Amino acid sequence: MPFDRRLLGAGLLLIIVAGIAVFIFTRRAKKDSGVKWEKEPEITVYFHETQTRQKMPLEEYLVGVVAGEMKKGWPVEAYGAQAIVARSFTLEFLSRGGTREMHDADICTDEKHAQAYNAGAITSEIRRAVEMTRGKIMTYNGDYVKGWFSASCGGKTTPAVVGLGYEGEEPAYITPVNCPEEGTTPEERLFWSAGFSWGELAAILKQLGVDVGEVERVQVGARHEESSRVTRLEFTGTKSRASVKSADFRTAAGPEKLRSLWITDLDQNADGIIIKGRGFGHGVGLCQWGAHALALEGKDPEEIVKHYYPRVEIEKVWE
Repeated sequence: MPFDRRLLGAGLLLIIVAGIAVFIFTRRAKKDSGVKWEKEPEITVYFHETQTRQKMPLEEYLVGVVAGEMKKGWPVEAYGAQAIVARSFTLEFLSRGGTREMHDADICTDEKHAQAYNAGAITSEIRRAVEMTRGKIMTYNGDYVKGWFSASCGGKTTPAVVGLGYEGEEPAYITPVNCPEEGTTPEERLFWSAGFSWGELAAILKQLGVDVGEVERVQVGARHEESSRVTRLEFTGTKSRASVKSADFRTAAGPEKLRSLWITDLDQNADGIIIKGRGFGHGVGLCQWGAHALALEGKDPEEIVKHYYPRVEIEKVWE
């Protein structure tokens, strides 16, 4: 096939445009540059359910995110706090390229890749919460903040290297804090138990590239005392013993089943093990049930965000 300079030119143009987009998102986070968004950005969203793409204002996207991430009937202040954190998550995520390589779109609606999204659950209160916090994001030293959040922290949040198994240096703005969620979180959401047969455990370990043979015993290998999370689990099998990072084990076991790393009991018997714990999610950053509790106490969205991210600044980056 003859060499086509037009194809080369088109390819270079796409690379340049993508590079400019990432540069713009990155540069606009810098407080010391004095740069603010001239107007609300428009983003391309990939809907994984229908495999379609749609352009929309970023604030409109956030309305669907808050509806997808929080329950109906909650205080508008809790929704507002979620909107600030989700807006921060979105801009930081886009500054690193978003899902451009994966879906040829800025971001997608698959919560495994970014954030949940549910347009069908949008209410007037959610729209009001997003509007009342319009353009507000968290920054730290002028940079975007990774806007992490989870459903229930169990009563105390945790560092990213613990709850998420984060490989990078722990962000300076992540600080474990106490959370008032226990007074309002239903017991079935705050506490959990999960049963695993010995065969299931062996299969999960093999997913992680670990083969100890038939698993015979599980015990806590290490715990982050400040946040009570288990950081390593020790497995004893018929072949050998192995120490596994708890965050990796939770991902392989299924985050919906092994709800958190705040493990309170390991009840072992001839058939397998029942693991008990508290909280739902990685426990890093904003706790949604805690935001609910703080909103009921009369806290506004900014106060709720600062409770979980005490070191950040909240800035309005577009009108």
